[in-house]
Amino acid sequence: MSFSLSDQNDTIIALATPQGVGAIAVIRLSGKDAIQLTNEVFFGKNLANQESHTIHFGTIRDGEKIIDEVLVSLFIAPKSFTKENVVEISTHGSSYIINQVLKLFIRKGARPAKPGEFTQRAFLNGQFDLAQAEAVADLIHADSETSHQAALSQMRGGFSSEIQELRSRLIHFASMIELELDFGEEDVEFASREELRTLVERLLRVVEELILSFDLGNVIKNGVPTVIAGKPNAGKSTLLNALLNEEKAIVSEIAGTTRDFIEDEINIGGVIFRFIDTAGLRETTDVIEAIGVSRTQEKMKTASLILYLFDLGDTDLFEINRDINKLENQGVPFLKVANKIDKANSLLINELKEQHPDTIFISAGQKDNLEELKARILVLVNLDKFRTGNTIVTNVRHYDSLVKTRESLLDILSGLDNQITNDFVAMDIRRSLHFLGEITGEITTDDLLENIFRNFCIGK
Repeated sequence: MSFSLSDQNDTIIALATPQGVGAIAVIRLSGKDAIQLTNEVFFGKNLANQESHTIHFGTIRDGEKIIDEVLVSLFIAPKSFTKENVVEISTHGSSYIINQVLKLFIRKGARPAKPGEFTQRAFLNGQFDLAQAEAVADLIHADSETSHQAALSQMRGGFSSEIQELRSRLIHFASMIELELDFGEEDVEFASREELRTLVERLLRVVEELILSFDLGNVIKNGVPTVIAGKPNAGKSTLLNALLNEEKAIVSEIAGTTRDFIEDEINIGGVIFRFIDTAGLRETTDVIEAIGVSRTQEKMKTASLILYLFDLGDTDLFEINRDINKLENQGVPFLKVANKIDKANSLLINELKEQHPDTIFISAGQKDNLEELKARILVLVNLDKFRTGNTIVTNVRHYDSLVKTRESLLDILSGLDNQITNDFVAMDIRRSLHFLGEITGEITTDDLLENIFRNFCIGK
């Protein structure tokens, strides 16, 4: 897929609702001829004489043949999503009707839209910036409360406004230093180096904060990879089934039943967790089980959270302490989860409460204390920063540009410390402006736009 400026003069069309049979389908057109083309096949009111943001009942006809009774919604430029003339036709959801309407408009001169082309036109026409455009796709794919809130905040400009403010401050200093270069022989200073240093240090603090927020943003957008680890028969599969409320994993009294990992998603408190039930951790001569154990260890290294599950009826304190020491050395946050509390002896429970007071006691089989476990899991995710309304970075492209911005800002400070010439200071400032501009779309390339919008749905 590629976009060109000549494409922007076309009137495009696409199905805006999902493929398949449904009660209603919405077909969207955008372009200068969208209303005119619709008028040619719509029998009802003359759409050319109607106001924007109005809905009209009538029929779509191919000559004398009636294809369907429809509702036509008008959005007249610039009061539309794309800032072009937009028509949305609500038809019955038959795949036959949809195809007939699409083919009719294509014969009349409309062109099938490419993935993301409606949103791309909105960006090019100044409806919003590139970061907001990307948030449209994130909003469509949001599958939890937190990912929805993050995408909605970005789409409404929360992230963009902060970046644009930073960039505008830096542009002022760039222009002053560029002006100094024009008067290089007169030894004048239009931009205070101390004020520049103060600004760059302030920018660095904000950029660092945004970079650090990416870990949380990635969790919000993609879910928290959470490994359930422990000895064979500790109840890992039973716990996964209890959390899912379905029999996802095979449960057996035979140790080593789970030979590989089983993964599924669970929504806890508006956050998606990707729970991974793994093969039990133990020495084994079974070749296939040994492969599963090895994969478990690899999964634990890449997890954001580990639930260390142990059987209170089949584990002693020495073994528990040994496993906890190993987990602490891995550096991955983990919860100590004592399972089968109904089979435990009171001595072991008291020892655990004394040595490991943060242990959570559950019975996965009886589903006891699972709500407490979920609450403790949410505490480790630490969504306080997100819930206070702070800007969160969820996009890896933005993260990469912020990291490059930080490097350029550090170069500015280094140049000021070493009293380098104005042309090199100006060059470092321009680099910082470039990387900040990449985020919001002030700086773009055709390849960048193609890479972003080709991942959108057709019709959006």
